[in-house]
Amino acid sequence: MATPNSPLNYLRQIAIGAASGLLLLVLIIGGLTFASGGSGSTNPTTSNSPSDSPTVTPTTEGRTCSIADLAADKRLVGLHAQVINPASNEVLFDIQGDTPAQTASVMKLLTAAAALQVLGPNYRVQTKVFADLDHPGQIVFMGAGDPTLSRVGVGKESVYVGAPKLNDLAVQINAWARATPITSIVLDSTYFTGPTWESGVAESERTLGYQSLVTALQVDGDRDNPTRETSPRSQDPVGRAGTALKKAIGALATNATITQATAGTNLLQIGVVQSQPISKWINHMLQVSDNTEAEFLARLVSKQLGYDGSFSSIDAAIKAALTRAGLNTTGLLLKDGSGENEENLVSATFINALLKKVLNGDGNFSVIKQALPISGESGSLEKRFTGDNVDAAGHILAKTGWTRHEYSLAGLITAKDGTSLTFSIAAIGKVNDTAKVAIDNLATGIYRCGDKLSAEVPKTSN
Repeated sequence: MATPNSPLNYLRQIAIGAASGLLLLVLIIGGLTFASGGSGSTNPTTSNSPSDSPTVTPTTEGRTCSIADLAADKRLVGLHAQVINPASNEVLFDIQGDTPAQTASVMKLLTAAAALQVLGPNYRVQTKVFADLDHPGQIVFMGAGDPTLSRVGVGKESVYVGAPKLNDLAVQINAWARATPITSIVLDSTYFTGPTWESGVAESERTLGYQSLVTALQVDGDRDNPTRETSPRSQDPVGRAGTALKKAIGALATNATITQATAGTNLLQIGVVQSQPISKWINHMLQVSDNTEAEFLARLVSKQLGYDGSFSSIDAAIKAALTRAGLNTTGLLLKDGSGENEENLVSATFINALLKKVLNGDGNFSVIKQALPISGESGSLEKRFTGDNVDAAGHILAKTGWTRHEYSLAGLITAKDGTSLTFSIAAIGKVNDTAKVAIDNLATGIYRCGDKLSAEVPKTSN
């Protein structure tokens, strides 16, 4: 994935340097400057730069504000926690920060970063309809990976506010067909390959309404109710999309058959709609933790990088994208884009390295900062940081996470003393909903301590 400096260039520098010690020094300095310049380069790097690697040992002088008691809360089983001062790159607090662990929905930070790095914030997905010229009366509904395409009627909105509508496709189809009946609708969802469900995720996540099957053609994230974030999903999102399009077309498609197949080659485009820009997806995904959007973004990154858009390609694709952003992905294991799979392995150290780039607005990562839920104010943190923790409300921007065996929170803190901090907290093991309160208590403690945060940890950490 990485593109090292050319060996020939290196040997040439050594040869020239052998002729003159002074010239060697000049060439080395000049060569390093050149290698680190080129902001337009798309070549990935293999490691974090020193400014992205928190390696400084925290000092004890002046750092007397301890959160050790908060970290000792028995609800924080299997605690992985790390706090970084990104300005000085000091690790202020650390419990198993370097140990890769499951992420829950904090994984969506990595997916968002990969999408912004590879697709860019203005990328849009086009869903198209074609006439098959070899089969008069047949149209092809071709998916390209937009789960936000909606079947809701005119003047209504799905959970994806502003998303493209099937009605707009139907108007274009009717204008092309005029009075000629449509006899067949072919549904092509072959843009993504491989299984549509990750085997490491419980089926209940689909039936309860947290995530759809991953098919390149679907509508409303395959929700039974397009207006509800949590709504049961079907076993046939492609078929549901085809039925919805047939209904939207109306009288001209009354007797049309619907089949799922790969499109032919003699096609004429007769309709197209495009999604909102990816930045809108990321905002919604991070605010409400939309698993379906996350999985589709991961697949789109895979396709854009030349992979096959399968679950098995996600690890390589997201790592390649994050490496391009200057992050060291060594030790990561990425099984999906949403964090639903508990086999994902990412360290708090890596999460904080990414969060530093988010804080600094590197590349397009300011989109992530703007999309993060705010403590006590918005998204999945709107109803948290109340009561004794209310003083931290409005000062923590973070992604929440939850699976059957984990609660997590990772993001940015503007501390009480004005210090900007990045943090990652995860309780992993036999946890329950009360772990959220313990996590909020710990995050509030970090907020109150700021740059005076002590490195003291519980004598027997979880």
